[in-house]
Order: sequence, then C-alpha cells, then structure tokens
Amino acid sequence: MISRETVEETVCRLFREAVIRIPPDVTFAIKKAYLQEEDEIALLNLKAILDNIELAEKMEVPVCQDTGLPIVFVRMGKVEVEDLYEGIAAGVERATAEVPLRPNVVDPLTRENTGTNTGQMIPQIDVEITDTDNLEITVFPKGFGSENNNALLMGLPGDGIEGIKDFVVRTVLEAGGKPCPPVIVGVGIGGSSDLAMKLAKKALLERVGDRNPDKKLASLEEDILNSINESGSGPMGMGGKTTALDVKIKTAHTHTAGLPVGVCIQCWAARRATAILRDHM
Repeated sequence: MISRETVEETVCRLFREAVIRIPPDVTFAIKKAYLQEEDEIALLNLKAILDNIELAEKMEVPVCQDTGLPIVFVRMGKVEVEDLYEGIAAGVERATAEVPLRPNVVDPLTRENTGTNTGQMIPQIDVEITDTDNLEITVFPKGFGSENNNALLMGLPGDGIEGIKDFVVRTVLEAGGKPCPPVIVGVGIGGSSDLAMKLAKKALLERVGDRNPDKKLASLEEDILNSINESGSGPMGMGGKTTALDVKIKTAHTHTAGLPVGVCIQCWAARRATAILRDHM
C-alpha cells in the first residue's frame, strides 16, 4: 500500500519543484523565441523571463510570486492508496509552509483566506482510473493572471473548424498582456461545457513542442499557433514575434446539436511536476 505519508511527502516535493524550476521544454521554447526575435522591447522582455528562470533555480525561490491555485492530476492504476485526498491536502499545506507558497486560497464570497492553500474542494483534484500498476501524481500550480482569461464557447455544429479557430485566436488576442505572454494555449473540443474546459486544462500538461498524434489536430494546432503569432502582440503584449509558445488540443465526442470549445491559457511560467509511486515504495 502507498501510505498517506508517502503521498504527502511526494506532493510537497512536487510543488517545490514545480514553482521553482520551469520544465526544460518550456525553457527551450522561450530561448528559441528569444533567438528568433528582432523587436528590441520583445528581446528585453524575453531576456527578463530567462533571467528570472535562471535566478529562481539558483536561489531556490519560486519563479513567480503567484504560486497559483493548487491543482493536482492523479492517474490511479491497480494500487492501494491510504487516504489519497487527505495526503494530497496535507502535502499542499506542508508546501505552503515550507517552500513557501503564497497563500492564495480564499472563500469566494467573504474573501477570507484559509492561510494553507486548502479549503472547500481545494486542492482541486482530478482522478483518472488507468490500467497501470502505479499511481501518477502531477501538480499544476495555476496562476490566475492567465486563468482569468479562460473562455468557453457553446458553439453550434455549423461553426466548424473555422469557428473553433476564430474563437481561440480571438480569446488569446483579447487577453493581450494580461496572462503574461508568451503563453501556452490549451483547447478542449467536445463533451459538455465542463468537460471541454477540463480537456483544455489537461492539454496544458503536454510537452511544449510535441505535436498531436492525430494529424488533423496537429495541423489545427499549428494553424492556430501561426495565426496567434502573426498578430504581432508579442511577449507581455508589447509587440514581437512570439505571443504563444504552443497550442495544445484535446477532444471528446459530443452531442449532435453542440460544439463546446474551451480555452485555457497558461502564462510563460508553465509550472508542472510529476512523480510515479508504486505499492512497494
């Protein structure tokens, strides 16, 4: 059995890793954007981002003061786990005290801060049952400068691919500099309204630079990415070649009368970290 203490320790460690070290694929994409840039202001912004990433790792401090809302994705195989939810929550509380994480979690109406980054339904935990022999935990601290610019379209079948593309591009460009571009754009297509948004968020867990295994979706990802970057909005919305580092799409079948499209925007600080646990650990 995987103990509650193991889950707690793992979650705490993953949040420390996630908020301090930007994943290599994201850093590589930002460096590539810097090397391709010609606009002076865009170069300054990208250089500041790269310096920030380097200093955060060197000094062992969070790369951004907004250490996000604690979101945890769990892929649960054929394993026994003791008090999974309690262990995750305890790991978040511990990370908040030890890393430290900024206490961001409040009551939505009174705005009273819990002080622990835990509360009703928080940390937000998504559990997927798999046929593996392990427990995979991915932490995803999500800042709200980008989260506040998410959008949902309950489209109609006649909107088609062009309607999807137009909605995604428009959503990103209307956000301007608010989500701290260059951004990563997650797109969920299909399902119901809530599933479309979940798919959009889960799409952000994919590696930047990897293309969708579905050729049609890969082509749509590239088409949307090119349209966003051709706008010239650029880093921090102040002009330049790279407004988005990547576009990721996930789909689900849906009702014959609908075409739900969810857009989830991630800032350049695309923080995530994963660990795999097994029963014998």
